[in-house]
Amino acid sequence: MKNSGIFKIFIVEDDEFYAQVLSHHLSLNPDYEVKNFRTASDCIAALHQQPAVITLDYSLPDMTGVDALKKIKAYNPEIPIVIISGQEDVNTAINLLKQGAYDYIVKDDDTKERIWNTINNIRQNTDLKIEIAHLKEEIGKKYAFDKAIIGSSESIKKVYQLIEKAVNTNISVSITGETGTGKELVAKSIHYNSTRNKQPFVAINVAAIPKELLESELFGHEKGSFTGAVARRIGKFEEANKGTLFLDEIAELDINLQAKLLRVLQEREITRVGANNSIAIDVRLIIATQKNLAEEVKKGTFREDLYYRLLGMPIGLPPLRERGNDILLIAKHYMDLFCEENKLEKKQLSNDAQKKLFNYSYPGNIRELKAIIELAVVMSNDKVITEEDITFNQFIKNDFSIHTNCTLKQHTQLLIQHYLDTNNQDVLKVAALLDIGKSTIYRMLKEGELKN
Repeated sequence: MKNSGIFKIFIVEDDEFYAQVLSHHLSLNPDYEVKNFRTASDCIAALHQQPAVITLDYSLPDMTGVDALKKIKAYNPEIPIVIISGQEDVNTAINLLKQGAYDYIVKDDDTKERIWNTINNIRQNTDLKIEIAHLKEEIGKKYAFDKAIIGSSESIKKVYQLIEKAVNTNISVSITGETGTGKELVAKSIHYNSTRNKQPFVAINVAAIPKELLESELFGHEKGSFTGAVARRIGKFEEANKGTLFLDEIAELDINLQAKLLRVLQEREITRVGANNSIAIDVRLIIATQKNLAEEVKKGTFREDLYYRLLGMPIGLPPLRERGNDILLIAKHYMDLFCEENKLEKKQLSNDAQKKLFNYSYPGNIRELKAIIELAVVMSNDKVITEEDITFNQFIKNDFSIHTNCTLKQHTQLLIQHYLDTNNQDVLKVAALLDIGKSTIYRMLKEGELKN
């Protein structure tokens, strides 16, 4: 890992000879800038110089190590403090570590090497924190909502306006829209442009987790709280503390868990499964659903009190078919991106290809458009994508809606059979198109589930 420049170390030691020994030893690293102080008071007066780490003698003439530690931590709790003591007292060491000391080192023949190793570890951790901060800053730039959410239609401009209002407050946000319209992208844009952008963004799809496990996933559990709980687990609320929690498909939340979620939002605290004590949390909540929550309330599948607690600022995402020329803007974005990622020459859309894209209804919205464009880039033979290169999967959109009483297995058979029929029974080609094993198709043919 690349070092981030000069690393400032304060040594607080009233024994001048010992201080010089430590200073000389640490100064062997050219990146280390070492300053010596005879008293804790002198060190505290110089804290504005922002040392990266402080080594603190436990026995100082003006105050105890505990008092000095508290004063330094009060000024800046992030400064790592290494206590150096002439006495090997376990209780003292434990107390200082509880008070926030990074390490406790006893003066002996190995002290210099231990301090060297400890400060090197602190330096590496500091560099890692700086790197993470830079990465978060880059992520924030990526999710600048006027760049991350592509479009210039009036409907998407209204979404921009709502996002801008949302980022300036901590109000809860409820995002609605069809599948594939970009609900999580909007949630990330709100988080990474808000004052919480240096804190975690944690996302969870409520529908993807069995209801028996969801409580533990959200709130965590203690070791032994149920069969299989072999260790304590931190839940998503704790993981997102000080940041943002994004609950996707919130309408699928079990009615019993809805009551527990309501209590968490009211009390601003969670209780792990199997625990007695509650834990205070500070989390901004953003929810998303493709269902109409108000209708779910009328049906009795969603609690009315939770609905009003979650509603906050509603942001409705328009389906792609209602966004006009945004279709072509998004298509060009994914076309350029796919070419760049695959080291291909940039391509253009012919006029006929543009008309074909523009006139399609996109039941899968942006997610579907992305898949269509990536396939078109692969299928095209030159720099221009033609109408023939663009394929819409009409079978899934139309034929499957007819067979609403089919099982999942029957749907799978219909899909594979359709691809076989339209690809001259070429098993290898169909396996590649559907991203499934050819042995699966051969087995289904052998067992009579498919016709050759």
